[in-house]
Amino acid sequence: MSEIIVSPSLLSADFSRLDQDIAMINDSEAQWLHLDIMDGVFVENISFGFPIIESIKDICKKKLDVHLMIVEPWKFTERLAELGVYMMGVHYEACPHLHRVVQRIKKAGMKACVTLNPHTPVELLEDILPDLDMVLLMSVNPGFGGQTFIPNTVAKTARLKAMIERKNCHTLIQIDGGVNYETGKQLVEAGADSLVAGSFVFGNDNPTEVIKNLKNLLYEQ
Repeated sequence: MSEIIVSPSLLSADFSRLDQDIAMINDSEAQWLHLDIMDGVFVENISFGFPIIESIKDICKKKLDVHLMIVEPWKFTERLAELGVYMMGVHYEACPHLHRVVQRIKKAGMKACVTLNPHTPVELLEDILPDLDMVLLMSVNPGFGGQTFIPNTVAKTARLKAMIERKNCHTLIQIDGGVNYETGKQLVEAGADSLVAGSFVFGNDNPTEVIKNLKNLLYEQ
């Protein structure tokens, strides 16, 4: 891996000035933009949906990285593909027929990501891992931004990385929740390829500098 993929979470942006925050992301070194979509059923929160994606898809220059925290996420595969989404992430816990969902995502022309809640062991992905472009490990309980990082995620990341290497896969590892310089460095050292950061980016006076620093954690001593 040549560099960390930074995917700022739009959930922490100021929606009253969304165009300005998107412009900031465009001018930054972030490679992706993370979109957390919640339905109030799978998680106890409601965020945003297709109208927001529709409004930003033509002005955002970064790849759209969608994290669906919803029940029956496969129903929206084709619609997300039409909106130009790059990575579609579904929760393992929400998909009883996970292989079918992953194949549907790929058939629609998107990259396929499977997300695991903090309590879900990575070993459950053993059989489907070669089919996945990315695994997202939640390092907080999904549903709300600004939560405290769960330390066990570092060891969990290392176990997943070992599994990927053992199976000779090229699957990326992304982490979402409580990411900052300290936790980010631990995660990168454990094998993470991509970091999602929301409040740590958008709550900073110099968000582009934060993004740059996160991207370069790999090279820090």
